Amino acid sequence: MQSSIINLLAAAAPAGAPPAWIQYLPFVAMAAIFWFLIMRPQMKQQKEHRAKLADLKKGDEVLTGGGFVGKIVKVDDNYADVQLAQGLVVKAVKSTIVDVIPPAGSKPAND
Repeated sequence: MQSSIINLLAAAAPAGAPPAWIQYLPFVAMAAIFWFLIMRPQMKQQKEHRAKLADLKKGDEVLTGGGFVGKIVKVDDNYADVQLAQGLVVKAVKSTIVDVIPPAGSKPAND
């Protein structure tokens, strides 16, 4: 009895196998979703951060990776001298600067 059911199911199956590229279609779709939802926005954010670091100038108020807020005193290719308090200037690697803080009188971004 059992062998006859298997024979019937095998006979009902389509004769030709689907093309090989259809088997890889889900993997291609997952890679495309991964690219557009994760990789592309992250690369855009990194590009914006690099642009911010390239535009650093004397007098900008910045937030460092350690959580310190200070003003830029001097900037060169790899380092920035940041004044944290009166008479306290530290040298920070530019890549550790997280954000440039807008001046207090500027208009908020969501208005």
